[in-house]
Amino acid sequence: MTKLVLAIDDDKLVHHVVDEALARTCKILHAKNGEEGLRLAKKYRPDIILLDVEMPGVSGFEVCKQLKKLEDTNEIPVMFLSSRADISERMRGYNAGAADYIVKPFNAEELLARINVLDDYRKTSSQLKQDVQRAQTTAEIAMTDSGDMGRIMRYVGQSYHAHDLNTLSAHFLEFFMPMELDVAVAFWYHQDAMFYSSEGAIQPIEQELFEKHKDGSRFVDFGRRTIINYPKVSLLIKNMPVDDVAVYGRYKDLFPHILEATDAKIRDMEVSEDALNKVEHIGQVFAELSDHLSGVGDHYSGKVAEFQAMLESDKLAAIEPSERERLKELYEHFTYLSDELTIIKYKLGEVTEVRQQLIESLNKIAKPWGADEVASQADIELF
Repeated sequence: MTKLVLAIDDDKLVHHVVDEALARTCKILHAKNGEEGLRLAKKYRPDIILLDVEMPGVSGFEVCKQLKKLEDTNEIPVMFLSSRADISERMRGYNAGAADYIVKPFNAEELLARINVLDDYRKTSSQLKQDVQRAQTTAEIAMTDSGDMGRIMRYVGQSYHAHDLNTLSAHFLEFFMPMELDVAVAFWYHQDAMFYSSEGAIQPIEQELFEKHKDGSRFVDFGRRTIINYPKVSLLIKNMPVDDVAVYGRYKDLFPHILEATDAKIRDMEVSEDALNKVEHIGQVFAELSDHLSGVGDHYSGKVAEFQAMLESDKLAAIEPSERERLKELYEHFTYLSDELTIIKYKLGEVTEVRQQLIESLNKIAKPWGADEVASQADIELF
């Protein structure tokens, strides 16, 4: 299906670049200022909006804020177009409600690629919205009977049985549903970054903010947004109750507990994965060594048998007795080596069995018994 894109910019050159990049795959609407852009957005409800930051009259930030206040347009992804690349400007755009931010000048290929990312985000969010709403309703009912610390204890139990990041993220996001908080989380797993959101998909600008602030302060506050950082996990809360001082303070005291537990769980998952990988590597080395020794042993046994047959034949009758004695001693030495090779092969077999037992033990740690039987936050009443 053709995407409908609304470009709002006072620069004719930008409209030309947009046409060049998107004409083949999108239907494009053009607006030369914020007022016209708002009118077209309300009338046509485009799939994606490209919005200039600096325009005469109403600024791009103000246009975006107005779009996000309207029921008909608040879910349309907005990409800001700006000549400024500093992080404070991006955070200002995100606070206004933008899903992405591209710096001028940009080329047609870059714009098309980012439009496709936003379109995927829009589709995924729409598909998962109803599921999220149903889950949130269930969790809200459970909230009346579950205190904060009780629910943290439930999450700790759930995280213990989580053996992959997808399962861990599901339990993590479920924790925030009764609070009516819109959150996203980044797991910093080994050298990779995994992003999850209560909306089902993470916006490009959110991913960028996570990465920019990963090594920053424990708390990063901007507007109604707060990022809380731990070494292995970062939480973005998009709608902190800044107007309710008591609740705001309670959340800031509460959330580090769940982040600390999550940080510890991810570290444990990394250690378990490293251990499994090392055990697997050791197993491969021993398997190769065992195969090699088997080949050497078979060849060696064959030569020892030939040597024995030669000693028992009449061919050595002409050899001096002292020489025959030396050959027999050499044969006994070869026989001893053959026996030692047999013992080494047996010991390698024992090591292989112990390795398999170690793998099974590590897998039990990674996925404990009864993992599928752990109740969700909404399945049990606590305190």
